[in-house]
Amino acid sequence: MLPRITVIALSLLLTGCISLDPKYERPASAVPGTWPGASQHGAAPVVLKDWQHIVNDPRLKQVVERALASNRDLQKAITDIDAARALYIEQRASLFPSLDAGLDVTRSRTTSNGVSTSASAEGTVSSFELDLFGYNQSLSRAEKETWLASKYTAEDTRLTLISETTTAWVTLAADKDNLALAQSTMDSAAKSLAITRKQHDVGTAAATDVSEAMEVWQEARASVASYKTLVMQDKNALDLLVGEPVPDTLLPDELSKLAKNSIELVPAGVSSDVLLRRPDVQEAEHNLLSANADIGAARANFFPTISLTSSAGVGSDSLSGLFNHGMKVWSFAPSISLPIFTGGSNLAQLHYAEAEKKGLVATYQKTIQSAFKDVADALARRETLDEQMDAQRGYVAAAQKTLDLAQKSYQIGSGDYLTVLTAQRTLWSAQESLIALEQTDFENRITLWESLGGGLNNSSH
Repeated sequence: MLPRITVIALSLLLTGCISLDPKYERPASAVPGTWPGASQHGAAPVVLKDWQHIVNDPRLKQVVERALASNRDLQKAITDIDAARALYIEQRASLFPSLDAGLDVTRSRTTSNGVSTSASAEGTVSSFELDLFGYNQSLSRAEKETWLASKYTAEDTRLTLISETTTAWVTLAADKDNLALAQSTMDSAAKSLAITRKQHDVGTAAATDVSEAMEVWQEARASVASYKTLVMQDKNALDLLVGEPVPDTLLPDELSKLAKNSIELVPAGVSSDVLLRRPDVQEAEHNLLSANADIGAARANFFPTISLTSSAGVGSDSLSGLFNHGMKVWSFAPSISLPIFTGGSNLAQLHYAEAEKKGLVATYQKTIQSAFKDVADALARRETLDEQMDAQRGYVAAAQKTLDLAQKSYQIGSGDYLTVLTAQRTLWSAQESLIALEQTDFENRITLWESLGGGLNNSSH
């Protein structure tokens, strides 16, 4: 009965241990409660949907799905979760005694009695430390928080992957648009060059007109070659993010052909508390909780440890009757260890754990501040982006009209060819700027969604 009572007593002592962890209080966010200018628009709820509801283009959806399935960085982050969970389970095992069983059989021969057999069976509780002051509990909590932090690390990797894949896909579409524009400009310049040469041959155009027309054509030709390279490089970058070659059927058309709602625009709301749902912020807080538990373990080092070793079994001279009769045997060997002099090691460990926690408090607050800046920057860009794009479209229309008038004036002999070339370059530059703004519009939409924490199915705690 004594071994059975001992095991029960161990369990009671185990569950009754105290914790020396400091009381945890979430640090202040150290950021304003609302975004800049948000008070002007009144409060608005923040409902962030997952990426499937933000990305509407069916091709882009399939590309992102492939990336989530095959990207190597995300796969590595997921295996890190498994590794952290295994370490947590390994540490948690120290909270429970380990039970071992053994069977020994001895045969011997003597000159007088012939052959004799003796056997013994024993169950042993290996040396087990009573966690009276919560040392092992604190270490177990620390490993658990590290495991949870790794889950949010993977979630942050997932969020970044969705954003980067979407951005790479949009970049490819934008460079395809730039390539088409450069090709169109080169074709137009080639026609102008041919006409100017004919006019020069009949004496109605100067040699400088031909050389200037040649400049525009060569410039456009160089741009075509450059954008062809960029398009191929964009495709390579997209393949790397996805983790496998992306089929041509899933690649985007020119940016100008994409629907405006290919990527939804999410409302930001006014409360910065939404930042607490971001995976990098939650990762930082779980690291902080892990450090808080490490302080409890360091404090417990100052208290004595009690180890228990017990065993119980039966012995018999006959193997067949081992469990029917024989002498019952047991042993119980407790030991106690009290730290008297450690050369300052325990105190140094405590100071180290406390310093680590202070550093992680700063990291947590800095993570929230960086998150606030990400959202504020995205909102600041969004605030003027629509107006800027509208103005740029007007600029392109005006530049096109200027070019048309310059060409008509030159054709009737009242204008010079330099004016035509200047108007042509101005239009080309304005069109490139418009493509860049349209690319920024799509990228800003996904950046704002990512900065707000994405569509995570959790709430701040």
